[in-house]
Amino acid sequence: MADNTVVSVTREGDIAWVEIDNPPVNATSTAVRAGLARAVTEVQGARVAILTCAGRTFVAGGDMSEFDRPAEEPHLPDVVQMLEDSATPFIAAMHGTVLGGGFEIAMGCTWRIAAEGTKFGLPEVNVGLIPGAGGTQRAPRLLGMQAAIDMACSGKFLDAVKMEKLGGIDKIAAGDLKAAAREFTQALPQRPAKVRDRTVKALDVEAYAETEAALRKRAKGQKSPLLNLEALQWAALPFSEGQPKERALHLELRQSAESKALRYAFFAERVVSKPKAIEGVAPRDVEHLAIVGGGLMGAGIAMACLSGGLSVTLIERDPESAAAARDRVAGLIDGGVKRGKISEAKKADMLARLVTTDSYSDAASADLAIEAVFEDLEVKRGVFAQLAQVMSEDAILATNTSYLDPTLIFEGISNPSRCLGLHFFSPAHVMKLLEIVKTPDTSAEVLATGFALGKRLRKVSVLSGICDGFIGNRMLAAYRREAEYLLADGALPHEVDAAMRAQGLPMGPFELQDLTGLQIAWANRKRQAATRPPEERYERIADTLCEMGRLGQRSGEGWYRYAEGARTPQRDEEVERLIERYSAERGITRRSYTPQQIADRLLAVLANEGARIVQEGIAERPEDVDMVQLHGYGFPRWRGGPMHLAEMQGWENIMKTMRLVAEESPNSWVLADPAKATATC
Repeated sequence: MADNTVVSVTREGDIAWVEIDNPPVNATSTAVRAGLARAVTEVQGARVAILTCAGRTFVAGGDMSEFDRPAEEPHLPDVVQMLEDSATPFIAAMHGTVLGGGFEIAMGCTWRIAAEGTKFGLPEVNVGLIPGAGGTQRAPRLLGMQAAIDMACSGKFLDAVKMEKLGGIDKIAAGDLKAAAREFTQALPQRPAKVRDRTVKALDVEAYAETEAALRKRAKGQKSPLLNLEALQWAALPFSEGQPKERALHLELRQSAESKALRYAFFAERVVSKPKAIEGVAPRDVEHLAIVGGGLMGAGIAMACLSGGLSVTLIERDPESAAAARDRVAGLIDGGVKRGKISEAKKADMLARLVTTDSYSDAASADLAIEAVFEDLEVKRGVFAQLAQVMSEDAILATNTSYLDPTLIFEGISNPSRCLGLHFFSPAHVMKLLEIVKTPDTSAEVLATGFALGKRLRKVSVLSGICDGFIGNRMLAAYRREAEYLLADGALPHEVDAAMRAQGLPMGPFELQDLTGLQIAWANRKRQAATRPPEERYERIADTLCEMGRLGQRSGEGWYRYAEGARTPQRDEEVERLIERYSAERGITRRSYTPQQIADRLLAVLANEGARIVQEGIAERPEDVDMVQLHGYGFPRWRGGPMHLAEMQGWENIMKTMRLVAEESPNSWVLADPAKATATC
């Protein structure tokens, strides 16, 4: 018998049924591979074998927990070839998602049947790999080169309808999958040529160059999309040459820094969603949510909540503002319709669940309320005072503050255990990060409800304690501060930004400030002025720009200048002369920096601040810091995050750079103790 703990074989007349049962996603673990190998032997003599999977999905990939160990026999390429060479033909009866090794197994079967709604993919690129069991060699032969490029290089999923059109599956099962498979066996088609024996042409030189350039632009430094494209070209070789090349590269990439970082990010996203503070705690049900403030942030939060199936009451200060808020949300919904993400029926449903009003009394029945008003303590306190008057005493109250202390915002509110921070990132309907801020009074049930809400909204939720800026904006403030020290000491904005883009970030610190508006950080610096240590280095270059009315893209000028209606930053000699004059007035002898020196300093500052945040207990673990950076600030996923990157580069090297940073700006930096902050990284 096959390994009946994960793979079972049963007979039904001349049909052999082979079932994989390896929850949660039937990954191709060593036990599954061994079980399938034995099953191929056992089904011999049957007229046909039908391969199915228990649970909610067909095989949805490999077991990544095995990737840091040497590959164990039987190897998946050998198992797939056994399926393909079996005298008893196999039918893959698929449902759910058929991904990675699952799709490679399916391509080794003689025929393929899929339930309606089944999705197919080769997502190894998302963890820094290429397929390792013939995926790049069989997919072009089965589907054609372009579809294979979409799947392997971009991680695109194809649905069953598209797969059938491409010839990748033989039948879509409209009803019961097993019944459809059984019916298919009654009149089996002529056995087709093995997929590996089919031929496909490689891209010509021009098409390859064009495809590579497009992938390189999107990859932003990630290598695996380009390596997948290279491997797909090997499909034009005999399979006996291309498949070993694919396997060797796959195994090599398992040990690469890129793959380790991407796998770390994959697991970290799951770890951060389950903080210790809510272990074993059931969340409340939330169906009706009130939002106060219908500006860009409030409208984005409303859009996210409507997309998550919630009913939303959006409160503004007067009827005109309420009407404008509704138009703002409707515009976001219309944008989704235009992009094909939202159907007309769903649009109508979303609008039916949206109420905009100027009356707080309309929030009376809401389960949870979020304020999204100006970053002003008294304004926010006034909002919650009014909400507390109309909502039940156990209704959850959440502040969207970016910097302010939630305990001050909620001061005087009855039942403070129901209060927490839900810090969305703009645009809230797009950005995946949600910082969930725990006050000293927040109950575990309320905290669990915040995480359940984040999951419903498809956010990556991260728990934060209270400090100025929480996790993300505290790190951003440190990053910006060092960037501005670099300007005063000799660098120019475009040099700093280029150095960080070269590290894989979508933009540098000064481009980012121009995009979000310089006035935001300026207001925060002014708020912090009273408590800033007098000995700390403070550079006023950014303040001077703000005083000149240079507030970023919206004003047409910031660190850069912008042509009317354009977002492309252009170097501005006026700003560069201002920076040079500033250095001279401060008695600073300007020096030059290499791009690597700039990047090393800024990455060290991020890692140091992240380590301090963990060390102080603001974040539970390094993964929390990294997921905030990945999903809130565009840190390249293929680097894992500043904490993971520091671990890979060696904390001793990071702290050596950080000591240099601290020496260049005395009394301005507190050095972390990485040993106290990196236990799980």
